[in-house]
Amino acid sequence: MQKDQLLTRRRALLTGAATLGAAGVAAALLPGTGDRAASPAPPAAGARAARRPLRPSEYRLRPLTGYGPPRTTRSTPVRKEPLLRVNGRGRTMVLTFDDGPDPRYTPHILDTLARYDVRAMFFVCGEMAAGNRDLLARMADEGHVVGNHTWSHPLLTRLSRRRIRSEMERTCDIVEEAYGERPEWFRAPYGAWNRAAFQLGAELGMEPLAWTVDTLDWTAPGTATIVDRVADGAAPGVVVLSHDAGGDRSQSVRALRAYLPGLLDSGYHITVPRRQYA
Repeated sequence: MQKDQLLTRRRALLTGAATLGAAGVAAALLPGTGDRAASPAPPAAGARAARRPLRPSEYRLRPLTGYGPPRTTRSTPVRKEPLLRVNGRGRTMVLTFDDGPDPRYTPHILDTLARYDVRAMFFVCGEMAAGNRDLLARMADEGHVVGNHTWSHPLLTRLSRRRIRSEMERTCDIVEEAYGERPEWFRAPYGAWNRAAFQLGAELGMEPLAWTVDTLDWTAPGTATIVDRVADGAAPGVVVLSHDAGGDRSQSVRALRAYLPGLLDSGYHITVPRRQYA
């Protein structure tokens, strides 16, 4: 008889502990408690909460569900004008090279960038990339960003919407094959933008990037002149335009060797931009 009474009392204590524990959890979830959750009531003396062994799947990290499902699409806005500068902390600049890759000049530019451990952007033409896939692969290996500069470098404002899309899309395809990813940036040849270019670029997931400082290196003004133009235009957020193809670019190669260490010594951080997705 005494043993039955002890067992009955023990069951009552365990039932009370479970009730108090559930009440504590409910209180913690009640609204109006501020930023801190209410402390649950302590369990009854002598009662120890039983721990259920975790299933194998529960040892894995799982995504939080309180913030909704992960995004599966990336939205690119349709702009009315290209981006001219980039955001960054401190003295940040971006170096860009258009029209390549050209096996006569691009490797020398890549060598100089690698020497100083600097990343740059290369806006490539599809017809040049198709014959120099190894250079795009090297750009990927060394952390550079490859952008879309159309297939054949036409004046987009004179093309139909269908032709503009073809120029952009073919280049996206070749970049993906050789570089490993589709381009996230595009630049209109000659800086000639129109509404169709902005719309089609956005449809293909690309942001339009222009430039702040034009070295005019395509006119072959002399190595010293190119260096001076970069030095004079250097400022936080500046995007510098040069070329690694489309003609004799030996001056551009020599100029980079001269101005890059000067920029770094002046405290500039040469980097590549990061997309901000909507």
